[in-house]
Amino acid sequence: MLKKVILTNVNTKRSTEVLVDTDTDDKAVIGSGRAPNEMAKVTSIEGVDESIHRLSIAKPSMDDRVALFAGVARCLERNISTIKSFELQANRLKSPRYRGVVADISTQISQGEKVSDAMTRHAELFGDAMLALVRAGEEAGQLPEVCSRIAKGQKKTLRIIKKLKSGMIYPGIVLFIGVVVIIVMSYTLVPSVSQLYGQFKAELPWATKGMMAISNILIHKPWVLIFPIAGIFMLLKNWGKIMRIPSVQRAMIKIPVLGPIVRKSAAAVSFRCLAMLLEANVRVSTALRITGESSPNVVYSEFFDAVRQHTEDGLALPESFLLESHRLGAEGRSIAGLMEISSETGSSTDMLDEVANDYEDDLDTIGNQIDKIIEPFTIVILGIMVGFLIYAIYSPIFNLGKVVLPQSKSAAK
Repeated sequence: MLKKVILTNVNTKRSTEVLVDTDTDDKAVIGSGRAPNEMAKVTSIEGVDESIHRLSIAKPSMDDRVALFAGVARCLERNISTIKSFELQANRLKSPRYRGVVADISTQISQGEKVSDAMTRHAELFGDAMLALVRAGEEAGQLPEVCSRIAKGQKKTLRIIKKLKSGMIYPGIVLFIGVVVIIVMSYTLVPSVSQLYGQFKAELPWATKGMMAISNILIHKPWVLIFPIAGIFMLLKNWGKIMRIPSVQRAMIKIPVLGPIVRKSAAAVSFRCLAMLLEANVRVSTALRITGESSPNVVYSEFFDAVRQHTEDGLALPESFLLESHRLGAEGRSIAGLMEISSETGSSTDMLDEVANDYEDDLDTIGNQIDKIIEPFTIVILGIMVGFLIYAIYSPIFNLGKVVLPQSKSAAK
């Protein structure tokens, strides 16, 4: 339930409105980040008003997750109480959902629950890997260190994702303009051309016929535009669910240019997760199970599950990695070799961190060059669109002479 909290400064009398997604007024006040010199007035947002608000409010994001763990780690390192450490993060968070989560966690801790148990109530936001890390850090007395490592790992992932998204802006704008141009020409130029060619009853090329068909549909049935727009909207809205389908994940890895990016991203997240779990003294089999469950790609989930089964059968971790190295593509044997070195030197966590760092560096490089990688494909697609338009509009013009001249000769006779 959405709660609207109006905070009024007792000195300046200025008011600030904060939205918190929680179930009680007390939690709403905590999630609003009320200062000691502020008064709070809480009202519930219900019904249609709540639905409208949820369309416009900030959604839970990785930025909030990074800010939460980084802030909690900083507070705990300075011996601030756990309850206060969570409450202090409310003003740093942008989404009402995370503000409500912070309020709920601090309330549960004040009632005697562990941090890990309180966070488990919101497992959909944190995931099994983070919850396992928090639980292990709590039991080992290293909660500040674990929160700090989670924040650093998430920050690296967030930076890479932002670079990849920024690289997609240019081709997205170019393709959008191309589609708009086609739609505009279908409403303006194509009807005139169609009328001109229709007077001569000339045979038209397939491209011109296609453009005329599109133009007729858009002019006489403009409501059909709702379907592609709705389709794109639903695709973007359900993109996360679609990308969790195993068959889609396998297909994404096989795409020539996009596949390596997906593979490196999944590998970086997975190996970073395994490194942090092992460093937090989580059992190897448990760490492998959690890593497999939280891996963003089914190929890596199957890899870590197979490695876990080998270790439970009595094989060492390096041998298990080597047996399943074919699942990791070209880098599989190299990673297995690093794990063999780690078993001899006793530094498996460092080696896994090194593997994750290598993948993250590769992704960082790709992120800086993503526009250059995608630009040729954008130019090819745009060239096809422009070529289609030119052929559809101007090709019949070159054939008009064959139609007009015979008519002129017959008229002269």
